[in-house]
Amino acid sequence: MPLYDYEVITTDGSPGEKFELFQRMADPPLTKHPETGQPIRRVFSAPAIGGKWSESAMAKSVADDKKLDRLGFTKYVKSGDGTYEKRAGKGPDVISRDSPISADDV
Repeated sequence: MPLYDYEVITTDGSPGEKFELFQRMADPPLTKHPETGQPIRRVFSAPAIGGKWSESAMAKSVADDKKLDRLGFTKYVKSGDGTYEKRAGKGPDVISRDSPISADDV
């Protein structure tokens, strides 16, 4: 059963209390709060999408320096104020705002 988001409809039109409710997909949307009887409406929220493009999966991919290097990416990690050290890929070992990268470094 999916989890639906609902919001209490206030008299002045401002957002009211929000709550979640498990319902069957075939059930019609509720129009009254199950406990208080106040008018409510179903609100839409972003779906939770998993797989290889999810935030947690992408964080794992970016954390794997060997994989990034193999795929041709360069990864720099901040090591100080305006200084970055290379962890994967091609390019200078260190870049900083005091010594910008030139065409010869790439």
